[in-house]
Amino acid sequence: MLRLLLLLTIIAFIVWWFQYIFNPKRKLMSAIEKKQTFFLDDEDNVRRNLLLTYKGVLFEGEKYLGSMEDRFTVTKISLWPRQSSRLKGLTRDDFFEISEIIRENYPDAEIEWGTPVKEFLQRE
Repeated sequence: MLRLLLLLTIIAFIVWWFQYIFNPKRKLMSAIEKKQTFFLDDEDNVRRNLLLTYKGVLFEGEKYLGSMEDRFTVTKISLWPRQSSRLKGLTRDDFFEISEIIRENYPDAEIEWGTPVKEFLQRE
């Protein structure tokens, strides 16, 4: 009986460990801490927002479904930073690179930036 209980405990620990290691939210938080680029999205679910980290800044994007000539696809993405205070040091080129990362997955989508990025990109 004790052996069975020990075996079940070990199996439960291994399952928990694999779930922890492969959890996309953990990878997202790790990318924020390490200031890496990480793109988290469920392409099959239009209602679920996309998350992207870039140089330690977390961006969230809302996807909008629209129709093209021959199919329905994501035609617009509204993107904004979760914490505007972390934008310090980012340049215009950084925002264009973020747009390119998103366009790799959504080539037909128009990217609309939220405040304060929108105002920053409009300035000359």
